[in-house]
Amino acid sequence: MKPLNSPLEIGVRALVLLSESHPDALDLAQLALLDHAVLHSAEFDGPPSLHPDLPARSGELGLKRTVLEQALLVLIRAGLAELEADGTGLAYRATERGPAFVDVLEAPYVLRLRERAEWAVHQWAPDIDVRATTQSLLTTPPAPATSRPFEGHRE
Repeated sequence: MKPLNSPLEIGVRALVLLSESHPDALDLAQLALLDHAVLHSAEFDGPPSLHPDLPARSGELGLKRTVLEQALLVLIRAGLAELEADGTGLAYRATERGPAFVDVLEAPYVLRLRERAEWAVHQWAPDIDVRATTQSLLTTPPAPATSRPFEGHRE
């Protein structure tokens, strides 16, 4: 099993995002974009990024969808999330158990992840056109890496 960007790792990040948006549901495109924003938050004028700025980071967004779908299935099987159909398609929602599960996670990385999820869901995402922003990220060359530190280090 690959440790980075595995269904387990992405599933934890997705659950944190779904828990932060609870009781509202998010579709797959929203989750993929929010996950990218949480990892690279400094790029979007948010808090320091959790992961380092890499030249090919926009490529992550294109590859994330398949693993994210696998991760969401794990969350559904565990009873932490549910799939629902709405007027626009399929969306995912944290069950009542989802936020409770996130609350017991105490790792420093998860605490920083939760801070960025709160920022992404409540401050950044409400004004974002998901399709246009995703298209822009996929077609625009990434900005040069900044000297702004990331917070992916171990404590």
